[in-house]
Amino acid sequence: MPRTITIVQRPPKLTQKKRVAAYARVSSGKDAMLHSLSAQVSYYSSLIQSHEDWLYVGVYADEAKTGTKDSREDFQRLVADCHAGKIDMVITKSISRFARNTVTLLKTVRELKTLGVDVYFEEQNIHTMSGDGELMMTILASYAQEESRSASENQKWRIRANFKEGLPWNGTVLGYRIVDGVYTPLEDEAALVQLIYSLYINGWGTYKIAKYLNKEGYRTRRGNEWSQHSLQRLLTNYSYTGNLMLQTTFIEDHITKKGCINQGQLPMYHAENSHEPIIPMAEFQEALQVRKERAEIYRHEADYTIVYPFRGKLLCMDCGKHYRRKIVRRGPVWICATYNSKGKAFCPTSKAIPEETLMAVTARVLGTDSFDGDLFRERVERIEVGTENRLTYVLTDGTTVATIWQDRSRRESWTADKREAARQASMKYEIPERDSYGRFKKSNCILPCGNGSTADAE
Repeated sequence: MPRTITIVQRPPKLTQKKRVAAYARVSSGKDAMLHSLSAQVSYYSSLIQSHEDWLYVGVYADEAKTGTKDSREDFQRLVADCHAGKIDMVITKSISRFARNTVTLLKTVRELKTLGVDVYFEEQNIHTMSGDGELMMTILASYAQEESRSASENQKWRIRANFKEGLPWNGTVLGYRIVDGVYTPLEDEAALVQLIYSLYINGWGTYKIAKYLNKEGYRTRRGNEWSQHSLQRLLTNYSYTGNLMLQTTFIEDHITKKGCINQGQLPMYHAENSHEPIIPMAEFQEALQVRKERAEIYRHEADYTIVYPFRGKLLCMDCGKHYRRKIVRRGPVWICATYNSKGKAFCPTSKAIPEETLMAVTARVLGTDSFDGDLFRERVERIEVGTENRLTYVLTDGTTVATIWQDRSRRESWTADKREAARQASMKYEIPERDSYGRFKKSNCILPCGNGSTADAE
């Protein structure tokens, strides 16, 4: 029987679309720049999707991020997606948009090249996967970095020229606005600054002041809630005395953008009576003295070689944060990080646990006469801190032990001296009453009612 031969046509080879993404960045948060970023995102979205053989992955965009830094969130996400094999090519406007630091640029491009990812720079018409791409890119990147350095030096020159004339550079100081190069008091904000100093000098701590201001709706110069840190900066701001100490800090270089404290590397300038004071010098110095005295009360010698056994072991079941060690008048306690930094409103069920109480309860749970740190680390994985003084010990063998710790009685924790000190402190200062307009009845400190000023102390 004769053989039958059939010719079979080879099926067409399926071509996989090239997966393309774009990267865009602006180095300023101003409205015009953000509009430019929006336009870039729209342009690249349309460009990529207009190519039939390209598959649109997305546009990665960073707002108000400098090209000399590696901490750009979307830039890092772009690199991560390239490592994950999601992208074949990246389009960006120019080398300076991608990175102004030559080292960062070359490192990233070479990293992507090993992954088979091509980077195309539109302005320079360079594909990094091409033969001469890296040479041209290196030359142009060096130029972009030098351009960044030149712009940085020009900016520094302008700032230092102002310093020599006794003129401020930073206008984000609560209570002032710069008018014709001079700090000019803003009445409502200046009154708020005066109240803060008065409260602090008369016995209120920064935590209590921050809690009060936030409750009343007052905000920092940048519109944020008050914190102990922002109040400490305000209470040590020398410019409130009507004088300026200029160039106390400086930027290390145009690549790292790291801020450094001036310890003699550059000249400092002291401008006396440069503007109208909000706080008299005597009151400012009194606030500094109060701060120093309080620091002495709570001061303890830090030994960073000590690793406290409870560190990282206590977990708040209300907010999910760990407890941290804190020194208070009655001794060391362990307190929820959220409760300690933001207050009871953000973690209402938390309570500070005295360290000696925690040690005693732990010894009882582990069946020892006294607390043994080594045994604790060996046998206890974590302690879950719940409501109503509940502690749940999760042991390394998988078992759990629930118990309750007891608060110290007031008789035990309050001596006669402490009671008297607390009584005197409560009598020392009270918030003044408000008038019919909602303003404080205080001749030297009238504040607006309600939401207050939208003003961060520098």
